[in-house]
Amino acid sequence: MTSLVIVDLTPIDKLQLKEYSALAAETLKPFNGQFIAKGSVEVLHGDATHPMKAVIQFPDKESAQGWYQSDAYQAIISLREKGMHSQFHLV
Repeated sequence: MTSLVIVDLTPIDKLQLKEYSALAAETLKPFNGQFIAKGSVEVLHGDATHPMKAVIQFPDKESAQGWYQSDAYQAIISLREKGMHSQFHLV
């Protein structure tokens, strides 16, 4: 079954975030992951803790977990932390 990684984020350094985003997109390829949505959040109900969201689609939960735990993705987490405050959710 298709799985999604949903990222809630608040940019803190746009230059670092841009670099991280480009590198992160490359790490998705071996796991057949792809961004299906990115941008500002329009709240329809409740409170949003972060003003932006990204949604990444994977063919299954194992691929999503494999991507997140991969050496390639783990290597850019420090850059992610410099570029944004975030929460990652696997659905």
